[in-house]
Amino acid sequence: MAVHHQATIVPTKAELLAAWVPTQPWAAGADTSSLTKLGAYRFDDPDGEVGMETHLLATADGQVLQVPLTYRGSPRAGAEDSLVTTMTHTTLGDRWIYDARHDPVYATALATTIATGGREADLFLATADGLEPQPASARVRGSGTATAPPHASWGPARVTVEGTASTTRGDAAALTVLHVLSTTTTGAAAGGLVLTGTWPGQERPVLLAELRLRTASGS
Repeated sequence: MAVHHQATIVPTKAELLAAWVPTQPWAAGADTSSLTKLGAYRFDDPDGEVGMETHLLATADGQVLQVPLTYRGSPRAGAEDSLVTTMTHTTLGDRWIYDARHDPVYATALATTIATGGREADLFLATADGLEPQPASARVRGSGTATAPPHASWGPARVTVEGTASTTRGDAAALTVLHVLSTTTTGAAAGGLVLTGTWPGQERPVLLAELRLRTASGS
């Protein structure tokens, strides 16, 4: 369950994305002079400490970008290089915003969603009368099965950018996030489990991420 608060945030999410996305190597081939929100989806942190939100953005030249971020109430030790910005939130206080690709909580949540056939977190608005359900602006689904075990916590990992995608490699698996999306691509290479998604105006599921479990031979 993800809870949205009626709050003022500085900088806004649109402002931080407009400043940060153009600096990323995976966005080098896109016209990022303007970014329009198409939708977003969230995952739950079982410990309730880390907010996870993936933004889907249209560029000035019509490409679609996927930008995952994590939101924390305190700095993550040793993660200075993946800090996007700090934010002031009138309800939650100071927030530290990170490039989610380097955050083990996000990697674990994404891998588990893919492996278990999971979906995005339900979204609620916090009001004086309680929590009100909100419609999803993007929907995602993993290709695994509900009987699969949740993915183990992601330990030390290495993140590399390969063209318009980035891959996090851990001891047990490799997790690839596509940053520039093809709205006609839904499948994956042989042997991979995937996350696909839809948003308003895009009813055909789009490939968002792929999980490859390592075999005993290390492949």
